[in-house]
Amino acid sequence: MPILLAAVLWGTTGTAASLAPGGAPAAGIGAAGLVLGGLLLFLSDRSVRTLPRACGPRERWQLALGAVAVAGYPVTFYPAVSRTGVAVATVIALGSAPVFTGLLGWLARQGRPGGRWAGATAMAVLGCAVLVLGPELAGGGAAVDALGVLLAVLAGLSYAVYSLVGGRLIAAGRPSGGVMGAMFGGAALLVLPVVALGPVGWLLSVRGAGIVLYLAVVTTWLAYRLFGHGLRHATAQTATTLTLAEPAVAAVLGVAALGERLPAVSWCGLAVLAGGLAFLALPARR
Repeated sequence: MPILLAAVLWGTTGTAASLAPGGAPAAGIGAAGLVLGGLLLFLSDRSVRTLPRACGPRERWQLALGAVAVAGYPVTFYPAVSRTGVAVATVIALGSAPVFTGLLGWLARQGRPGGRWAGATAMAVLGCAVLVLGPELAGGGAAVDALGVLLAVLAGLSYAVYSLVGGRLIAAGRPSGGVMGAMFGGAALLVLPVVALGPVGWLLSVRGAGIVLYLAVVTTWLAYRLFGHGLRHATAQTATTLTLAEPAVAAVLGVAALGERLPAVSWCGLAVLAGGLAFLALPARR
């Protein structure tokens, strides 16, 4: 499924970013990947140039809202990570995104989420929380920063908004490549000052340039092409729940590639998360 494959690619982001040169700011790494990846999405699809003219005024506003939401994710998520840690920020951002998507979709009259989605989402969010917070639960975590929690919630809201906007435009018949290219191209311009005003020496190294190139081509351009294609066949509510596979991939990569260790409670959370995603991804019995 394209959305699950996109989530697998996103799950490699943390491992890739951990290999960046010393002194590279976390927000700068994410913003640099978005700038280059957003431009690639914008330039690689011909429909991007004709999409604004083909859209009505309301759809143009939706594209602008989607671009702001895309830009808002790294601006809020990476500071949340620096204040609360990767584990807490990941759980709050990715765990709140499906809930926001369901509520906003309902308010926007895109359909009320069904019981199957609600059950699978609750199961997946619980599994995600146990998986990522397992080491802190086993060792006794520190106090959580309130501002960091708020930023992580805003990151989840940003993700939900641009998923809903993209899903709505694609469902209306707009080309998925054009929609993603327009939103991410606009977001690339919005986050460019984050890169330009921060330290840029690390970008000139071979390792730094290689990390940004990987984040741009694989986890932004390719992953969001897949995500946009998947939105043609799944609702935004289902898509954001399926992308909870991202922390599972990141956790397994941390064990396999970085030598990290997960306690037994985290492996139990991984099993619960996998069960929720499988329940949602497999076709329903008639």
